[in-house]
Amino acid sequence: MKKTILITAGDPLGIGPEITIKALQNPHVRSVCKAVIIGEPSTLKRAGFTPHLAELIPLETTQTFPATPQPNQEAGRISFQAVKLGIKWALEKNLPLVTAPINKQSWTLAGVPFTGHTELLRAATQADGLMMFVSGNLRCALVTEHFAISDLSRILTKNLIYTRAKSFYLALQQLGFKKPKMAVCALNPHASDNGKFGTEEKNRIIPAVRTLQKEGILLEGPFPCDSLWAAHVHGKYDGILCMYHDQALLPLKLAARKPIVHLTAGLPFLRTSPTHGTAFDIAGKNQADPSSMVQAVLQALNT
Repeated sequence: MKKTILITAGDPLGIGPEITIKALQNPHVRSVCKAVIIGEPSTLKRAGFTPHLAELIPLETTQTFPATPQPNQEAGRISFQAVKLGIKWALEKNLPLVTAPINKQSWTLAGVPFTGHTELLRAATQADGLMMFVSGNLRCALVTEHFAISDLSRILTKNLIYTRAKSFYLALQQLGFKKPKMAVCALNPHASDNGKFGTEEKNRIIPAVRTLQKEGILLEGPFPCDSLWAAHVHGKYDGILCMYHDQALLPLKLAARKPIVHLTAGLPFLRTSPTHGTAFDIAGKNQADPSSMVQAVLQALNT
């Protein structure tokens, strides 16, 4: 029996409509998935939408979009409303939610008070969603997300590290690991080299790790980011916890051999998404690669 999923088509001026339709045209996806798309109908139809592919919940616009794809207030409003409605339906109907890319600048132009999907999901569900990424045997999660590097020392607390690590452990169990083996990245180069390059490891990361170890969680570290990623690629750990955004995304995108999927764990429903942006430069040209969106849909169905 096919499973039902919700898909928000993302920014109508970006590649979201295109990769949504291409994903639903994939034979494997079609064989296992019954989709409900929430999005702007004219851009979806230009991308190839037909009623046999999915049910469409249309979000109409009375405005004319610019001819050249770019950040746009109305596009931001529509993509935001799509996600809000997707969250409402996911909660009410207990369905997984797949979100195509939005543009953060468009959301700002539309007056949206959230920097992205994750922040909106947390506010709407009152749950501390964990940002994590999966690509084949590579799995990582973030302690902090969209913050300036200069703010990390202030934001990174023992309690936040503990909470994120615990959420990651539970998420890995949901992915099928009965007793996940995890490791933690250090914040500073060489794991601070015994305090020469900072005190965050000694005062915050190590105490959080020790607390979790006492609870029976298989967690090691903190280790320097480069050596830890090398160990993870070679299968030593089931997942690694990174202190900040680029500490996860840069190595992951270099090491990944399969499409990368973003998961928000810890919500009342599963949310997945592709790990790329709106790609305005190729939007509307039928050049977008749907592989990450295809995998996001399949991950939503199989988790």
